[in-house]
Parts: sequence; structure tokens; C-alpha cells
Amino acid sequence: MRYSRIPDETIRRLPVYLRGLILASGQGKKNISSNDLADSVGAYPWQIRKDFSYFGDFGTRGVGYNVRKLTKEIKKILKINIGQKAALVGVGNLGMAILAFPGFGIYGLDITAAFDVNPKKIGKKINNVTIENVSELRKIKRSKIKLAVMAVPRNAAQETADVLIEAGVRGILNFSPCYLVVPKKVKVITIDIAMDMARLPYYMPAG
Repeated sequence: MRYSRIPDETIRRLPVYLRGLILASGQGKKNISSNDLADSVGAYPWQIRKDFSYFGDFGTRGVGYNVRKLTKEIKKILKINIGQKAALVGVGNLGMAILAFPGFGIYGLDITAAFDVNPKKIGKKINNVTIENVSELRKIKRSKIKLAVMAVPRNAAQETADVLIEAGVRGILNFSPCYLVVPKKVKVITIDIAMDMARLPYYMPAG
């Protein structure tokens, strides 16, 4: 099923709801109300209902949402109902942490390839993934990997993105502090930790 004209903010919130549903399932809950789901993820009940309304009528009045069914529906919408393989480029301090992070699994995501330029890291295995030379990056096309995580220096970011796109990648999670120029068919989500942190002081009370 294809969905059109869905606000980006709605898509951004779906994984948050999914995390809440997974938590509810772990607590043995069969059904959950929008109020309870909102409380567990720090959202508003009306916002949850509005977000879900873009995709269908998932709830039952007086009962709420079936946890198992809604979990399945959200995974289907996000296209993570089947496993999604990803490649990591850049295994520095941040890349090492990403490669060792166990939390991707609950969203059906699996980093199956990793690349770096440092000869001392090439050949090492982390979380059952062997780090390869970045010169071999184009080989991911044979593995049909469509997602990539970039944790490379700014001066290598655009060139790395170009190679990834050439190799068939259509989604990039970019930790490099720069803007990437990519074709319309490619989605880039950039996370700049320092820039996000720089916003925090604005919200702090004076004194």
C-alpha cells in the first residue's frame, strides 16, 4: 500500500509509538488506549489518533488498540515488517558505538556491512560484522543493501554518499555535520549532535 501527502512529523512519530507498543506487549497488554500509549511515550492522545487516521481506523471504541495488530500495521507502514539490511561507513568512535548498539533489532534493522579507511580497523569484527576497506564499498550492491549509516568526516561525506547511491542505497542516516546533495529518489536524515545540543541553552532558565 502506498501513502501520499503524509506529514513528515507523523512519520517521525510512528517509531516512537512502535516503541511504546513493544513495551506494552512486554508487559503482557493485549489492548492499549490512546491515553495510555500517549502517557508511555510522552505524546498527546489526540495527536496519536490523528496520526493513525492517515492510515486507517485501527482502534475500537471502548477497547482501544489491539497491541499486536497495531504493531504489525506500523511496521508495515514503515516497511520494517521485513528485515532491512544496512551498511555503516566510518568506524571511528561514533561508528564503533553504532555498530555495537543492540537497539536496531527491535525495528527490524540490521547492520550487516561496515567500512573504514583505517588499516588498523580493517579485518576486525564487531557484533559479528567484519570491517572492510572503504574501497570495497561498491560491493554492497550485490547484497542489495538499500540503507546506509554515514559517520565519516565532513570532507569525505559527499563523495561517500555519491558512492553509496551508485551502489543502490536509497536511504542515508548521516552523522556527518554537512548538507548532502542527493537525487530526489534518495532520502537523507542528518543528525548533528552538536547542533542539537546547541539549542538546549535557549530553553534553560536564566540564572
